Amino acid sequence: MNLEYFIAKRLITAKDYKSSISAPIIKIAISAIAIGIIMMLVSVATGIGLQQKIRDKVSAFNGQVIISNYDNNNSEVTLVPISKKQDFYPNFKSVPEVKHIQAIASKAGIIRTENAFEGIIFKGVGADYDWNNIKEYLVEGRLPDFTKELNEEVIISRFLADRLNLKVGDQFNTFFIKEEQGKMPNSRRFKITGIFNSGFQNFDATYIIGDIRHIQRINKWAPDQVGAFEVFVKDFTKIKETGDEVYDQTSSTLDTKTIIEKYSYIFDWLQLFDFNIIVILAVMILVATINMVVALLVLILERTQMIGILKALGANNWTVRKIFLYNAFYLIIRGLFWGNLIGISLLLIQQQFGVIHLNPENYYVNVAPVYINWGYIILLNLLTVTVCFLVLLIPSYIITRISPVKAIRFD
Repeated sequence: MNLEYFIAKRLITAKDYKSSISAPIIKIAISAIAIGIIMMLVSVATGIGLQQKIRDKVSAFNGQVIISNYDNNNSEVTLVPISKKQDFYPNFKSVPEVKHIQAIASKAGIIRTENAFEGIIFKGVGADYDWNNIKEYLVEGRLPDFTKELNEEVIISRFLADRLNLKVGDQFNTFFIKEEQGKMPNSRRFKITGIFNSGFQNFDATYIIGDIRHIQRINKWAPDQVGAFEVFVKDFTKIKETGDEVYDQTSSTLDTKTIIEKYSYIFDWLQLFDFNIIVILAVMILVATINMVVALLVLILERTQMIGILKALGANNWTVRKIFLYNAFYLIIRGLFWGNLIGISLLLIQQQFGVIHLNPENYYVNVAPVYINWGYIILLNLLTVTVCFLVLLIPSYIITRISPVKAIRFD
């Protein structure tokens, strides 16, 4: 039988335990641990969730590595065509980490309706376009089909549809300005088959997606000429290394750029979340350990006579220390139980019902996303238990300084 565990269990289950002087302090310590684990779970889940959601949105509309002409064009509009007859297209076999590659082209235009007009960028895509990246943002209608003959189907953002008072099934005129001065703009009439809402204002206020063959005809390009290539990778965490490999495997006349480089201001902002998460974890663990230290000191003070009796009966210092460490471990487990129960419940509610909304102009999302992973939940619990337990070894050292004679006479 484990003597230390037996005595600790008797102390915990004793009737006078809940009415003792230390009872309020113990409750505060348990509450501190519970609140701490709730804050840690929420901060990690929302921080990682926001990072992944924004990353996925940027990737969906831009690809993860962009291959374009090596020129000084910094605009979103493609000016000089690239031939589709490349060694890496349509399958990038030389870089195993590449999952998919698709050809696109973009051209600036103006949508004109009876009551309004808006400047837009028409993003042309073809039969190789992976609609799975966009499908989750489709809120109304259907996706267009560009696998057959040239058609006028497009999808437009909810933002633009509301500003132009358009809906699924409506048709509108778009004017594309020619590069040559003095030339009349090209006019195209498109039909809306779907409306998307990414919550990413930079894209929703700018892009409509249609058939790339319209741009090829307007620009007088050959059928095998496109504006750029969008590359998707298998593992986003290795995007820098994959981007370098893609650069090495492409022609010297072509440039490659990852979305981290293209949208550095967004990803630099996202990296701040890592620092914020670390700060929150450190503060919460610090608060929890301080409360546990205070609770343990009160427990030791309250049981000073018991310590003296145990020492007089022959118990060594480590035996007595283990009794109180078992007691403290029980309190930590109680705090973690309630903290995990409440924290995971809150995350599941947010994941299923999207209770907390965010301003998309500031956070690029409408609803606070959460990422629930049992691996990091277990890791957070182990980290809390380990840190608290190691820190509690210090106040438990006070037991070694207690004299049996003085302790027995202590009142």
